[in-house]
Amino acid sequence: MAARNFLVIMMDELSRDGVGCYGGTALTPHIDALAARGTRFAKAYTPSPICVPARAAFHTGLYVHQNRCWTNAQPYHGQIDSWPHHLRRAGYETVSIGKLHYRSAQDDNGFDREIVPLHCVGGEGWVMGLLRRQDHTCYDASGFAADIGPGDDPYTDYDRTVRDRTLAWLRDESRSAADSPWSLFVSFVRPHYPLTCPPEYLELYDPERLPPIRHGGARAEYRHPVLNAMRQYCDYDDHFPDDRARAVARASYFGLCSFVDALVGDVLRALEAAGRLEDTAIVLTADHGEMNGHHGFWTKMVMYEDAIGVPLILAGPGAPRGTCESQASLIDILPTALDAAQMEGGAAYPGTSLFDLANAPDDPDRAVLSEYHDGGSITGFLSLRCGRWKYVAYPGFAPQLFDLASDPDEAVDLGLSADHEGVRNQMRARMTAQFGDPDAINERAFADQAARIEELGGVAAIRARTNYDHTPISYPDED
Repeated sequence: MAARNFLVIMMDELSRDGVGCYGGTALTPHIDALAARGTRFAKAYTPSPICVPARAAFHTGLYVHQNRCWTNAQPYHGQIDSWPHHLRRAGYETVSIGKLHYRSAQDDNGFDREIVPLHCVGGEGWVMGLLRRQDHTCYDASGFAADIGPGDDPYTDYDRTVRDRTLAWLRDESRSAADSPWSLFVSFVRPHYPLTCPPEYLELYDPERLPPIRHGGARAEYRHPVLNAMRQYCDYDDHFPDDRARAVARASYFGLCSFVDALVGDVLRALEAAGRLEDTAIVLTADHGEMNGHHGFWTKMVMYEDAIGVPLILAGPGAPRGTCESQASLIDILPTALDAAQMEGGAAYPGTSLFDLANAPDDPDRAVLSEYHDGGSITGFLSLRCGRWKYVAYPGFAPQLFDLASDPDEAVDLGLSADHEGVRNQMRARMTAQFGDPDAINERAFADQAARIEELGGVAAIRARTNYDHTPISYPDED
């Protein structure tokens, strides 16, 4: 049976270590069961390890340097066609439920309906990150270490609301759409911090029995000026009073992974109860990962695997059972949507349909890109993942190079190794040929951000704005 409908389920800040079928620590039986009936992409990546740019790239099928939604203060606002736009023109009903993190519900984001959408604050987003050349002290990360352990939070309540509205839509409206196809984007906020976790899920994890933090604390790599600057800016780790608090924070993160997995299970059961399981293509993924203390970092905003690696699962008609080892990216979801709808046009985009990747022999030579141009970055971060290698360009500074085949935990940086100069040169040439010169991309980002700073009234006006560490929940008056 061919797929008629297209369902995308996205979590926020869900790392591979937060999913059981990736060998992760978290207990996620419902996501694991979905993977068992479809394709698990073992090497999937976000286009950017921060929310707004990642979601703009996912939505448009274009890399960050192509859509120029560089930061959390340069959100998508309907200016570029997205996969919902394409499906809507093909006769699909297009619906979103939950977090979008675009500019506004008043923009045409491609959806016929946006149900309880969460967008950027004031249509502007987190503007402080624009001052990455002017102000390296404006980020207050102190609340992260305090908001841990058992408890409730507006993010948890919001996700339950997203779940409830999704169940109602599947029950009441997916059946009525039997004569026309639909696409549904269900987007949860968890396990994004604050790391306050419902007690019944936190109790699944003993903080004293978790796998240890890898390469924590102040390590030698912070002699690299770019990473040192980011470590000082994102100083989450410095606010924990002791290792016990770090362990509680990590247990809370895994508990939130299990919490959101239970919500996914509710959605999949409702899809089956509505009679739409067998004719719906399902994609499950996350916008980016979570460092969870590794390498001394928490949250994301760096190019280590824990931050840029994401779970990615394809299930339903046309998805073979098994694991795909080809590199994949969130930009692949737009051509996947077109493929599911049997539409032309996917070849015009840099991504590849996940159906094509899943049904072809593994391609270790496929290259995907991740970028970061937001707060704390004194220069751009551009990571190329190809074969066994990961190369990270920091324009104006020394690169990083990791051999992920022999060093999956990224313990040994080969960025200055004389024995690996040839590999670095090859990876830099590949990045430039396929995606563009990283120095030019970096300068374009800074130029666009300088223009945005002026649009917002200048540096002083941005400094005078209210700062925040994560997007507050607000419910619109109407869908």
